[in-house]
Amino acid sequence: MVKQLSWKVGGQQGEGIDSAGEILSTALNRKGYHLYGYRHFSSRIKGGHSNTKIRISTSPIRSISDELDILVAFDQETIDLNAYELIADGVILADAKFNPTVPEGVSAHLLAVPFTKIAEEVGMAQMKNMVAVGASIALLGLPVDAFKEVIEERFARKGQKVVDKNMEAITKGLVYVQEEIGNTITKFRLDPSDGKKRLYMIGNDAIALGAIAGGARLMAAYPITPSSEIMEYLIKKLPELGGTVVQTEDEIAAMTMVIGANYGGVRALTASAGPGLSLMTEAIGLAGMTETPAVIVNTQRGGPSTGLPTKQEQSDVLAMLYSTHGEIPKIVIAPSTAEECFYDTIQAFNLAEQYQCPVIILSDLALSLGKQTVDPLDYDRIEIKRGKLVDWNDELPALENSQLFPRYELTEDGISRRVLPGKKDGLHHVTGVEHDETGRPSENPLNRKRMMDKRLAKLKSGIDFDTPVYLDAKHEEADILIVGFNSTRGTITEAKERLEAEGLKVNHAHIRQILPFPTDIMHQQMQKAKKVLVVENNATGQLTNLIKMHVGFADKLVHYGKYDGNPFLPSEIYKQSKELLVHGHI
Repeated sequence: MVKQLSWKVGGQQGEGIDSAGEILSTALNRKGYHLYGYRHFSSRIKGGHSNTKIRISTSPIRSISDELDILVAFDQETIDLNAYELIADGVILADAKFNPTVPEGVSAHLLAVPFTKIAEEVGMAQMKNMVAVGASIALLGLPVDAFKEVIEERFARKGQKVVDKNMEAITKGLVYVQEEIGNTITKFRLDPSDGKKRLYMIGNDAIALGAIAGGARLMAAYPITPSSEIMEYLIKKLPELGGTVVQTEDEIAAMTMVIGANYGGVRALTASAGPGLSLMTEAIGLAGMTETPAVIVNTQRGGPSTGLPTKQEQSDVLAMLYSTHGEIPKIVIAPSTAEECFYDTIQAFNLAEQYQCPVIILSDLALSLGKQTVDPLDYDRIEIKRGKLVDWNDELPALENSQLFPRYELTEDGISRRVLPGKKDGLHHVTGVEHDETGRPSENPLNRKRMMDKRLAKLKSGIDFDTPVYLDAKHEEADILIVGFNSTRGTITEAKERLEAEGLKVNHAHIRQILPFPTDIMHQQMQKAKKVLVVENNATGQLTNLIKMHVGFADKLVHYGKYDGNPFLPSEIYKQSKELLVHGHI
C-alpha cells in the first residue's frame, strides 16, 4: 500500500488521452484523494505526442512529481519518450497491438495488454482508453464501481448503451490485468483516502468562477491558448446570471469593449496570452488615462510571437509592467494556486474599481491548465468594494450653464469620484488625450503635471491586496531564500522540504503582487538569507532583475531559469539550491 504515486498516459493526440486521465482523476477525487495533473500536448487538433501525468496522494500536493510509477502507453513513442521517468520497478501498461519494447537501461516491468483488441470486442476500438483505465485501477487496487458514476455523467447524453459499453471496457481491462498479475504486483495499491469532498479544477476554471463571484457580467475576448477555458466556462454560466460573453474579432476590440462596459458600470474582463496582450496595450493605456476600471487575465505561454503556444513559460512579467506607452497606474497580481486564482480574481475587480485603473491577473500555462485538488471555497470571504463610485440615488450639486462634473478632481489620494453615464449632474468629458478635472482636453503644462501626479499617486501608499507575498519563512538566519511566482509554489515547497530534511535552513517567498512591488517585505526576507535563489521559467531573469531594481542585494541574488517549455521539477530546484550553497553559484 502506498500513500502517493504518479501515473501517466500517453499516445497520439486525439486517441482519448485526456479522457482517460480525466475519468481516472475525477473518480479518485470523489473518493477523497488529493491530485495534481499536468497535460503535455501539441498545438494542433490531432496527431503528435500527448500525455497526461497525474500525481495521486492521501495528503495535499501542489506539483508534478520527479518520477513515474505507472506509464500507460498507446504507442512505442510514448515509451521511448517517457520511460526514463519510471522508478526502477515501475510498470508500463502498453497496448499489445504495437508489440511494445522497453528501452535499454529501463528496468520497469512491461505488461502488454490488448487494449485495442478488447475494445473492439466490446464494440469500438476508440474505447481502448477505457480498457486502459480498467487496467490502471487493477494496479491501484480500486473497485470498478467507483467509476460508474463518472462514466454515467460523462456519457449519459449518448444513451445508456454507450454508458454500458464504456463500463464493460473498463471492467474487462481490470479483469485482464488481475488475471495476468494476480498478487505479483501489489506495491501500487493506494492507501485509503479520507473520503472528504473537494473540488478538482484547473486555474482557468477558478478564475472564471472568481469572476462570477466578483460580480463580472461581461467577458469580451478572442480565443487563444492557454486562456480559452475561461471564456468557455463563462459562455455556459454568465447567461444564467443575466450576463454575456462576446467573442470579438480581435484582442483590440475585446479590450475596448471591456473599457466601455466598465465605464457603464458593468464589471467586465478579458483574458488572453502574450500575443493578445501585445495587441491590447494601447487600449490598456486608454483605461489608465481615462481612469476606467478594467480586469485583464494574461495566461503566459512560450514566446515570442507564436512561440510555444501549448508549453509553460513565465516571460511576460516585464511586458505586463512596462509595455504600455506613457506612464499610467497599473496593478499586476500573480496567483500561485487554483484557490488563489478564485479569490484573487474577486480582489482584482475590487482593486480595479477602488483605484480606477487596469488590473492584470498574471497566470502561466501550468497554473491555468494544470488540474489540482481544491478545498471547498469560502464564499463568506467574498466582499464587493466599488470604491468612490457615486451611488445612483445620491444627489450631486446641480450643474449650471456650461459646467461639468469634476470626474478627474484633484484629491489627496489621487482617486476621484466616479459617476455612471446618465447620472443627473454627472455630465463630463471622457477622452484619451490629456484633460482637466472635468475631462476637457488640455495641453497646459501645469495641468499636465497635476494630472500625471494625481494618477500616479493612487498606488504610492500601497494597495488593498491581502497577501502581496506568500511566506514560508520561519528562519531568522536562513542558508537560502527561494523566491518564485505563479505555478512554481508547490514545486519550491517540495524542494524546500527535502533541503530541510538534510538540516539546511530554507525560507520561501512567493511573490503574488508584482506591481506595486512589495519592496519592504522582500527586503526583510532577503536580509535574513545568505543566498537568494530566484526560480522562474524564463531566460533573462525578469523577476530577478525586478528584485535587484526594487530591493537590491544583487550580491546575494542568483537567477535559475528554465525555458524549454516544461515546468520545474522539485528535484531540479533541490539540486540547484544545493549547488548554490556548496559552490556559491550555479
